[in-house]
Amino acid sequence: MRPQEKSVVLPHGALPNADWADCWEINDAIAFLTAFEAAEIALMQSPLWVRALMKARDIVVSPLGLKTSRSFSDERKIGLFPILSETRDQIVLGFDDRHLDFRIIVDVAAIDDVRQCVRITTLVHRKIFFGKLYLAAIEPFHRLIVASALGRFHRLPR
Repeated sequence: MRPQEKSVVLPHGALPNADWADCWEINDAIAFLTAFEAAEIALMQSPLWVRALMKARDIVVSPLGLKTSRSFSDERKIGLFPILSETRDQIVLGFDDRHLDFRIIVDVAAIDDVRQCVRITTLVHRKIFFGKLYLAAIEPFHRLIVASALGRFHRLPR
C-alpha cells in the first residue's frame, strides 16, 4: 500500500499558529510499534539523496543565521530533529527558527493484530516572507522525503 495524503485541521495543538500543514499515512505497518520506534524507522535511515539534500541545506542556510543539523547536538533527538514531547502513540519533533517554526508529528494506531497505521504530520508557521519562500522551495522535496520515510515500513520483516 502506498502512503496516502490526509487532511489536517488547523489550528493544531502541536503548533497552534501553523499556517501550512500536510499529513501522510500508511496503513500496513507492522503492529505494536511505539511512536518513538516508528519515528526512528522513518527518520533515522535516510537514503543518501536525503542526507545530501540536508547537507546542502545546512551549507546554504548557515550563512543566513538559520539553524543547521549541528545546532541540536546536545538535545535528545531522532535523526536531525529534537524531541519536544512523547507518548507511546505520538511523538512531536521540531524546532523554532527565525524564518519559521515547524513540527513533525508521528502517530501510531493499531488497525488489527498485525497491522498498524503510521501517520506523519508536518506543521509549519511561516513567520516572515523568507519562511514562505523557503517552504515553497523545499515543499517538492518534502513530499518525496515523507513518501520515502513511510515506504520504509513496507521493507520491515513481518
